[in-house]
Parts: sequence; structure tokens; C-alpha cells
Amino acid sequence: MAMNYNAKDEVDGGPPCAPGGTAKTRRPDNTAFKQQRLPAWQPILTAGTVLPIFFIIGLIFIPIGIGIFVTSNNIREIEIDYTGTEPSSPCNKCLSPDVTPCICTINFTLEKSFEGNVFMYYGLSNFYQNHRRYVKSRDDSQLNGDSSALLNPSKECEPYRRNEDKPIAPCGAIANSMFNDTLELFLIGNDSYPVPITLKRKVLLGGQIKCEIQKSPGGDNLEERFKGTTKPVNWLNPVYVLDSDPDNNGFINEDFIVWMRTAALPTFRKLYRLIERKSDLHPTLPAGRYSLNITYNYPVHYFDGRKRMILSTISWMGGKNPFLGIAYIAVGSISFLLGVVLLVINHKYRNSSNTADITI
Repeated sequence: MAMNYNAKDEVDGGPPCAPGGTAKTRRPDNTAFKQQRLPAWQPILTAGTVLPIFFIIGLIFIPIGIGIFVTSNNIREIEIDYTGTEPSSPCNKCLSPDVTPCICTINFTLEKSFEGNVFMYYGLSNFYQNHRRYVKSRDDSQLNGDSSALLNPSKECEPYRRNEDKPIAPCGAIANSMFNDTLELFLIGNDSYPVPITLKRKVLLGGQIKCEIQKSPGGDNLEERFKGTTKPVNWLNPVYVLDSDPDNNGFINEDFIVWMRTAALPTFRKLYRLIERKSDLHPTLPAGRYSLNITYNYPVHYFDGRKRMILSTISWMGGKNPFLGIAYIAVGSISFLLGVVLLVINHKYRNSSNTADITI
């Protein structure tokens, strides 16, 4: 027998309930949260609240930007490009693969003295260390001193995993492309006799930090520990004779650790040496003539790259970076200008509104 349909039997648009059943409902519970009766606060944007915010942002950001910009401009920095692609460059002769080893000298002048510690960097351009396959081409177990990984490197290192039927240590494209130019700096005095500038290496990384990053295989004799392996294809020397200092060889070589930290952009610089300040009475690098001696080993012209040496001081905010100060000044100026414009508009239309009310 068919059941008579009655619209009143539906609850909130749902199907009718069975006779004798409990009524189903989709109505939320009668609570403050579900019925949206909780107390709330909503800002009311008026001229009296918005305009002070614009002026405060402007008054705070502009002085900060000026301070950062002035600090950045006080940092001394000079860049010497020694790629050698120009025919007039002293390093142009080094582009030929027949000239090995090639040593070239570039003379330059410091117009102003460099105070405090001076950092020497090498810079590369058009070198994409951020490529996915390049970044993955390494074996972290091998770099941590794992003996099994030393003789059986990860497959991620291909095609720089083995050479001459021997495992490569360190393996991978990052290690194979390690920067290996040698830079020497000389001060040319009044008697034209070059005075060498002391370049310190063992301050690039703290000892604890260095040990936490990479470790060489255990043992006193590194050559014995690396027995059965071969050097990367593009290296001149094996990893256990990278430096004359026995404490700076193997995977804990500081130049090697710095290089293995891949850069995010194709134009980058990496720390090479430190020139420490010896006296507060004399500048670290006095103004005058200098010569840069380069042992040219690292070719970059094949991929249209550039090489440069950078000398720079630092401040509390790091190296030279005018962009941050300019950004603060720009944001503060725009905010202050918007505040002035809105103030004029508010003053004009508020007076017009009051006049209209009086007329009515």
C-alpha cells in the first residue's frame, strides 16, 4: 500500500522519516561556536587609523635604509677579471691548452686603503652549480670517511664514479670541477720590489665545523688509506696531496670543502684566502700598486664563463650589498608618499562632505 507524502514530514529538506523513527536533522548544534555567536573583533579602517601606519612605516624604514646603504658604501671592494679572453689581457696566452703550466700577472692600483680584515674571493660567472644532476653528483657517505663507500662510490657519481677500473675519490661532477687556480698577491713599493702579502688559508672554516661537514678515512697515512682509488679526471694531484700542510689534506681540505658547497646562482663568489690585520696603526692593504700572480689552471672560456679575483672588507651586515638599503628606502618612501596622498584626499573630500551636509 502506497504511503501518502506530506511535505511537513521533511526536516530541513531531507527525505521523510519512516513511521516511528527519529527525525534526522542537518541543523548545527545550538552552541556559540557552531552558531557563530562568539565575540569577534574586526578593524574599522578609517583615516585616523590608516594614515599614521603609513607615516610610521615611512619614518622607520627610510632611516634604516639610509644606514644600511651608507654602511654598504663604506665597504671597500675591488674586482679583477683575469679570464683572458681579451687580446690585450696578460692572461690571454693561457687560453691555449699547449701552454701548461701558465702563469700570468695583472697589475692594479688601490685608490683607497683597506682597513680591517680583508677577504679574498674567487668569482665565477655562467657556471650553473645549481643544476639538478650536478648537485646530486656526489657521495656523502664517501665524504664522511666511510671506507666501503670509498671503494664502491654511489651511482649518483656517474660518469665520474670510476676511472681506469678504479673508484674515484672523491667521486662526482662537483669534485671533478673543483676550482684549482692559484692566486698570489704582491705589493709593489716605491723601489718597485714586490712584497708578498700573507694569505691565510686555515681560517676559512672553524675546526669543529670542518670536522662536522666532511671526514677523511681513518688512519695516519692518508696515502695508504686511499690506496686502490684514483684522483678525479680533471685534478692534477690526488686528494691526499692537495696541500703541503698534512692537516689540510684529504676530504678535510678547506678549499675542497668550500667548493663542495654549491652555489644557488650562476654568478657566485667563494672565499679563497684571508688577509689579517696586523696593526691598528697601519691599514691592512695600503693604497698603492699591486700585482696579482695567477697560476692559470681552470678554463672557463669553453662555456663563455668569466673568472675574477675579489678583495673586500666586511661590516656588521656582511659584504657589500647596496640592494638591501635601496629596498628599505624605496618601501619607506612609497609608504610615506601614499600617506601624504591619502591625507590630501581625506582632507579635501571630508571638507566637501561637511559643506554638503550644511547645505542640505
